[in-house]
Parts: sequence; structure tokens; C-alpha cells
Amino acid sequence: MSTYNGNLSIQTTKESADYFVHESAYVDLPCNIGAGTQIWHFSHIMQDVEIGEKCKIAQNVFVAAGVKIGRNVKIQNNVSIYAGVTLEDDVFCGPSCVFTNINTPRSAFPRNTADHYLSTLVKQGATIGANATIVCGHTIGRYAFIGAGSTVTKNVSDYALVYGNPAKQVGWMCECGAKLDIEFGKANITQKTTCQACGREYEYCSENQIKKIESNKG
Repeated sequence: MSTYNGNLSIQTTKESADYFVHESAYVDLPCNIGAGTQIWHFSHIMQDVEIGEKCKIAQNVFVAAGVKIGRNVKIQNNVSIYAGVTLEDDVFCGPSCVFTNINTPRSAFPRNTADHYLSTLVKQGATIGANATIVCGHTIGRYAFIGAGSTVTKNVSDYALVYGNPAKQVGWMCECGAKLDIEFGKANITQKTTCQACGREYEYCSENQIKKIESNKG
């Protein structure tokens, strides 16, 4: 990563620049931004943030101080990433999705210090649909898929497809984003399937777990 040491905003990309910050965006010092990352209109990146390489941060995004974001993360318009939230590599955050970081907020009884924050971890490759809400203190598993408008109130397994309010698991997703034909909730531990979109293979392990069968398909 490259330490941000330029102006608070950069009007245009330059051939020698590691990353791009739109002229209307603000980046507070110090923070680390990876090469190839783009930060667009009216976004605000606070101090001590770490952002990996080749991320795309769209319009009107707020990233709170100390947040860690992996590489190749895509954050769409109107998303706020508050303190206590961590996004691993390849995470996708749809437009206007919501993260919380305090479980019982009050205006008259402030709970706004790090001691009050509950951590939220979004693991590698997970997708959070537009307008979904992730209640703090939970983990979204690798390559999980949160349907648009859902409210997540508990941990989500790797590769799980969940939606609704509150969100419930209804199936399984491939790493490529296609729905798998493994039935959720069945106890057949020998069940296997191949993704019809990309050819990746998966094996059903238990009611709440599947695993990818490693091969040269990736």
C-alpha cells in the first residue's frame, strides 16, 4: 500500500499516481490506499483507514477512522463503513446497504466510543445486496450472498444465500455468484454438485456447511 501524502483531493489521475481521488472527495491524513484504487464523488475517507489495491469506492461513501478494507473491494453509492467493520478481499457492497456498530444506541445516553462498538467481519468474496442491513456483532462468511433489502441479525455461513427480514438461509451460492443446486437443510452428507455457470465443484458437509472441492478450475 502507498501512504496518502498528497492534497486532500486530487482532480485527475496522473500516470505516476498510485490511485485516484475525485476532486469532490476528502481523504484525511494519515491513511493507506492501495495502488489502482478509485475514490469517487463526495466520498469521505477518515484517518488511519487501510484500503487495499484496486478497490472502487463510489459516490457518497463514508469510511470511518481505523476501518480496514481488503483488495478489489467494490462499495457502491451511499454506503457508510463504520468503526468496527472489516471488509476482506473481493467483497461487494451494494447501493445503500447499511452497517451498524452499536447494538443499543441512544441520543440521550451516548454510546459512541470503541468500548461500545461490536465488530462486524465480512469475509472474502461476500456480496451484500442493495439496501440490506447488517446488524453489528456478526460475521458474513466467505462468498456468502445477502439478498437485497435483507436484515442480517446472526452469523452467515460460507457460501450461504440468505434473504428476508430477518434474513434466513434459503440456499447456497458458488464463488462465481451462481446459485447451486444443493438443497439447504438436507442431511445428505454425501451430496455433491457442480456449478452450471463455471464448473466449480462443491460437497455438502452438514446442515450449515458446504466446501469447495479443490481442483484446477480455481
